[in-house]
Amino acid sequence: MISLENISLQLGVGEEGPRLLRDVSAEFSRGHFVAIIGPSGCGKSTLLKTIAGIAPGTVHGTIRWDGRDLAQEDFQASEFGYVPQFSIAYDELTVEESVDYSARLRVARQSSQARREMVTRLLREVGLEEFRERRVSVLSGGQKRRLALAMELVSSPPILLCDEVTSGLDPQSEEEIVALLSRLAHEGNRLVISVTHSLKGLENYDSIVVLFRGMLAYAGQPGLLARYFSIEDPSLVYLRLAQASQESWHQSWREYGASHLPPARAATTAEAGHPSLTESSHPGFLQQFVTLLERRVRIFLRSHAQLWLQAGLVFGFPVLVSVFGLSGLPQIKNLSVGLNLNVVQQLTEAHEFLIQASKVGSLISGIVMFEVVLLTLMGANNSGREIASERPILEKEKLSGLNPLAYLGSKVVFLGMLSLIQSLWMGIFIHFSCSFPGELRTQLLFLFLVNAAMTSICLAISSFLASAEQASLASIYLVGFQLPLSGAVLSLPEWLGTLVRPLVIAYWSWSGNLQTLRDERYYDIVGMVIQTTLSPTNLCLFVLLVHVTVGLVMAYLGCRRTCMA
Repeated sequence: MISLENISLQLGVGEEGPRLLRDVSAEFSRGHFVAIIGPSGCGKSTLLKTIAGIAPGTVHGTIRWDGRDLAQEDFQASEFGYVPQFSIAYDELTVEESVDYSARLRVARQSSQARREMVTRLLREVGLEEFRERRVSVLSGGQKRRLALAMELVSSPPILLCDEVTSGLDPQSEEEIVALLSRLAHEGNRLVISVTHSLKGLENYDSIVVLFRGMLAYAGQPGLLARYFSIEDPSLVYLRLAQASQESWHQSWREYGASHLPPARAATTAEAGHPSLTESSHPGFLQQFVTLLERRVRIFLRSHAQLWLQAGLVFGFPVLVSVFGLSGLPQIKNLSVGLNLNVVQQLTEAHEFLIQASKVGSLISGIVMFEVVLLTLMGANNSGREIASERPILEKEKLSGLNPLAYLGSKVVFLGMLSLIQSLWMGIFIHFSCSFPGELRTQLLFLFLVNAAMTSICLAISSFLASAEQASLASIYLVGFQLPLSGAVLSLPEWLGTLVRPLVIAYWSWSGNLQTLRDERYYDIVGMVIQTTLSPTNLCLFVLLVHVTVGLVMAYLGCRRTCMA
C-alpha cells in the first residue's frame, strides 16, 4: 500500500519558491489500477516523479510504502518499475535482446536458461512474443510501450509507475495498453499508477486522481467522478475544472470527498510476501560492466553508418597524412668542410642548406602535428555524443539500480579499444610509408595518449551537456583550437603560451613525438624551424595522463548527476 500525506513540491530555496504540487493526499493498495488525470501542466508527471523520488525540488509531506517512510528509506531498485513516455530501448537491439539485457542489469544469480524462460514469459504477457526477433527501430509506438513494460517487469516490482505511456497512440493501441496495465495490476497483485491525459475508458481504472494546477481535486472511484463534478460525461471534467479556482476544488474535496474514496483493502498474504527481488539479489559491478560492454559492442557492430565512418577515419586519415611524405624524408647534404671553396660558394651552399633544412624541418613537424590533430578529431568523434545521445536511457537505468561506475567503465574499455586501433594504425602506417625516423614505440604511445585524452575530455563534455548536438559541437570546437594554440605553426606570445599550453592536448603529443628524434639529425633541423620550446618527454607523458584522468573523473561525475526530464 502507498500513502501520500499532504505532499507538496517546492522549487528553489525558501518560502518564495514556486510550488508545483500542494497538499496532495491519497492512498492505494496493491492490486489497484490508478489513473492520474488533469489538464496539461497540472502536475501529473511531477506527482509520479515525486513518488519515484526523482522530482526536482524539495518535497514536503510524507510518502509511505507498506508503512515505510520513503524519505527515510527509499525504494529499493528492484521494488518499483518506472516507465517513461520516451523509449528506453536501443533501436539496434531486438525485442528479445532488450528484455534480456534489462534482466542481466537488474537480476543477479540467474541462470541463462531461467532468464530465457523469464524473457519468453514476459514477452507473452505483454503480447510481443511473435515480435521477439524484430529490431526496436521497426516497432510501432504501442509495441515500444509494451516492450518498456516487459523490461520493467524483469524484477517483478510490486509497484509500477507509468508516465504518459498511452500518449500519441491510436485509439486501439491506447485501449490495448490500458487493458494490459489493468491485467498487470490485478493478475500480478501490484499497484499500477498511470499518468494519462486521455479521458477515454476511465471505467477501466479502479481509482481516478484528478489534479488541477498542482492541487488535488478528486481521488476516488471512476463511476462517481461525473456525479461529483456535476457533469453529464467524464470527458467534460477539464471544462468543469476551469470554472473555479484550484483552491476551491481542493477545499471542496477535503470537505465532501470522503464518500468517493475507494473501499479500503487489508493487505493480503500475497501482498505481504510479494515475490519482488531484494536488494541483495541486484547485480554487482562486474556483472553490470560485462553486460554493458557486450551491449555497446553489439550496438556498434549493428550500426552500419558508424562502422563505415570508423573505417573511413581509421584508413583514410593516415593516407591523408602520408601524402606529404610519400617519397620519404629527403636527405640533407652536409656542408662542405675545408678551405677549397671560395666565399661565394660557401654562402651559396649555406643558403641551400638552410632552405633544404627548413623544408625538411617543417615537413617533419607538420606531419607529426597533422597526425596529432587528426587523432584528436577521431577522439572527439569517438565520444562527443556517447553519453549525451543516450542520456534518457542512462537515467532510467540508474533509477533501476545501474552503477554509474560500471556504465563509465564499459564506455572507457570500448572507447579505449577504438582509440588504440586508430592510434596504432596511424603511427605504424606513417612510420613505414614515409620512412619516418625516431623510436616507434614511444611515438605510438604519444599518439594513443593524445587520442585517449581527447576522448576522455569529450566524454566528460558529453556527460554534462543536455543534447548530443550540443556535446558534438563543443567537442569539435575543442579540436579546432588545438592547432593554433599548440604553437606548432605560429609561436604564441610567451605569456600566452605559458598560460594556455597546459590545456592544449595537441602540444604535448606533438612535443613528445618530436623528442623521439633526439638521437637523430632531424631533431636539430626541426629545432631550427620551430619557434616553440619543446618540453621533456616525461613531462609530456605526465600532462597527457593528467588530461586522461581529469576527463574520466569529470565523466564519472557527469554520469552520477541526475537530469531526467
